Order: sequence, then C-alpha cells, then structure tokens
Amino acid sequence: MAKSQQTNKELTEVFNQIWCLDTNRLRPGTDYIISLQGRAGFVAQGSNNARDMARAPLFKYVNEAKLKSIKTFANFISLLDNYEVSTGVAETVTPEELQENRLFIDSIMETDVMKCAHKYLVKKGQSPADPAQFKRQLYDIWFRLYHRDRSGGEDSCGFEHVFVGETKFGREIIGLHNWVQFYLQEKKNLVDYKGYKARDNKDTPDEDDHVLNLQFSWKGLVKPVCGCFIGVSPEFEVAIFTIIFLMTNEKMTTVVAKVDEYLLELVVYRNGKSIGTSFPKLLSSNNRDV
Repeated sequence: MAKSQQTNKELTEVFNQIWCLDTNRLRPGTDYIISLQGRAGFVAQGSNNARDMARAPLFKYVNEAKLKSIKTFANFISLLDNYEVSTGVAETVTPEELQENRLFIDSIMETDVMKCAHKYLVKKGQSPADPAQFKRQLYDIWFRLYHRDRSGGEDSCGFEHVFVGETKFGREIIGLHNWVQFYLQEKKNLVDYKGYKARDNKDTPDEDDHVLNLQFSWKGLVKPVCGCFIGVSPEFEVAIFTIIFLMTNEKMTTVVAKVDEYLLELVVYRNGKSIGTSFPKLLSSNNRDV
C-alpha cells in the first residue's frame, strides 16, 4: 500500500495545471446549483437505515443544454446505460457500445486536459508518445472488463465502477463517484441524497465547492460516505486518476494534493492492469485547516 499524508508537491503542480486547463468544468451557481442541507450522520457499512438530513435533492438546477452541448460530457452520458449494475452478472458489450467507448476516449483526447496528462506520463516513461497507443492504454485502464465478483463472468470495469456505480451481492453500493451520474439518477428519483459528510460542524462545505463527501441511497441501499468531484469534466477525472494509477504498481495508492483551494486525498485501487476504483476524499477547502 502506497500512502502518505504528506502533500505530493510534483503531482499537486501537475493536477493544478490540469485544473486550470479544465475549461469544460461547469460553474457553480451559474451552470448548476446544489443544496447541501443537513449534515449526514453515521451509518454502518451494509446498513440501509440512514436518517434523511436532506429533504430536497442535492441538485436544484443543472443547465442540461450546456452539459449536452459539450462533446466530452455528451459522449460520457451515452456510456451510462451500457452496464449491468449488479456484480456477478457478466457484461455484454455490443458493437455500438464499443464504438461509444472509443468516441469518448477520442473526444477527451482532443482536450488540453488529456494532452497535458499524456505529456506528463510520456515524460515519466509511463505512457507511449503515440496518441493512438495511449488511447489503447486508456481503454485497458478504464474499459477492459474483469471479474469483480468471482462467482460470475467478466462483470465490471473501471469506468462502470467509478462513474456508473454497482451493487455488490445486493447488499451494498460500490463506486458511483461521479456527479453527472448522481444528478441523472437523482432526476429519475433513483438516488436519494441524505446529506453531506463532515468531520465536525466547523468543517461545513460550501455550495460552490467542487469536491464533496456525500451520503445517499440508491436502489434501496445506502452508501454511508462517497467522495465526489462536482461540476468537473469527465476528462479531468480520467486525467488525474490515470496519472495516479500509472505512477505506481501498488494495489492501493493514496495521494494527498492541494488542487485549487481543496486539500484532497486521491485514492486509486488497481485490478491488474485496470482501475478497480478511484475517488477523491475532501480533507479541507476554502483554506480551512485540516
């Protein structure tokens, strides 16, 4: 396990470059509005009893016209209905879905965010310089199917777990760390936001924060705490978590980085040559002390 509470200065610098290049990021209060409401309480893993500290949805408004007018977001959204949610159920990938995967990778590779990430990984000797080969590497990291539940076939991939979400043995939610998927599921009344998570009342997040720790229910199950970026582009998340994944061979890697005003733990688990899971954990924001 690679873990350090010391801020990684080199990756902090790279991630802030990528942050500044994320021109597709939506603006809080303008492109979307969230309602944090109450602070969620403790819920044991596997328990489905959570006191609802948020009577209204997390997302009060999202400019869907703008969201769907941005190519990377539009291609990202097209992937969200391609997966079986339950682990243990083998995935069937159609030719159309394979094409959607490739279109998504093609579109993110057109952004300065991914070009910056690619340049850094080439410099560090972790990725091929040829963009076509790098796209294949990205495909293997995020879309290659593998066994998450050994009782079934190839039932998962990094993209499904991180961005879509899964249920494990029908008893717990795993993954689902993406704000767009959260919003779309909430809009369909499939997600019930229970409140934000914070260590104490002094660490209350702001409604313009781009990183939150949340509690919610989905498909009749409760996720006690879930770290999510809010408003960022899919290419931003793919970029930073791909970098962390490729910079170590450890089963689990945690990088502490100050990105914009947020002090974060960025966590990546690997499943062979693919991402098992990846998510941010907000330590502090708005220059508050940890």
